[in-house]
Amino acid sequence: MSDKYLTTNPEGIYYVTLTVVDWVDVFTRPVYKEILIDSLKYCQIEKGLIIYAWCLMSNHIHMIISAKQDNNVSDILRDFKKFTSKRIVKTIKKELESRKDWMLYRFEFAGKFLKRIKNYKFWQDGNHAKQCVTNSFIEEKLSYIHNNPVRAMIVSRPEDYLLSSAINYTGKTGLIDVCFIE
Repeated sequence: MSDKYLTTNPEGIYYVTLTVVDWVDVFTRPVYKEILIDSLKYCQIEKGLIIYAWCLMSNHIHMIISAKQDNNVSDILRDFKKFTSKRIVKTIKKELESRKDWMLYRFEFAGKFLKRIKNYKFWQDGNHAKQCVTNSFIEEKLSYIHNNPVRAMIVSRPEDYLLSSAINYTGKTGLIDVCFIE
C-alpha cells in the first residue's frame, strides 16, 4: 500500500509532509506563514489535532501529529488543506505580490485537468504519511524535522528557527503549542 495517503488508525501518531504544488516557494512572505500557523492552531483547538513536532519551510511543512479521541487525522488534514488552499490563494490575489500572476498560473494549471478542482490546486495530493511505531523512527523524524532549516542553511541551530517546534524542545515557548514526545 502506498504511503501517499494516511491510514486510519485512530490511535496512530504520524509523520506527514504537505507540499505546495510544483514546490512553489509560497511561505517566504509573513502573511502566508501566518495563515498556516493560525490554521494549525485552529485545528488544535477545534478539530482535535495533536502536534508533537513541526517545521514550515518555504514550500512544505513536516509534522508529527495525531488526533484526540473521536477525531481522525485524515479528516483534519483534508479540512486543513482545503481551508488553507482557499485562504492563501485569496490572499495572493489581494496582496501586492510580485509573483502573483506566476503563482496563480501554477496553481490554476495544477488543477486544470482535475474534475474535483474548481479553480486552483495549492497542495500536492497526499500527505506522505508514515506511522510512527518505534521510538527510533520517532527520534529520526524529530531530528529530521528540526534540522531541516539547518540543512537548508537558514540557521545554524534548530532552536533558532522560528517556524518550528525545535524551540519548544529547548524549554522555551514557540509559535505553536506542542505535546512532547517522551
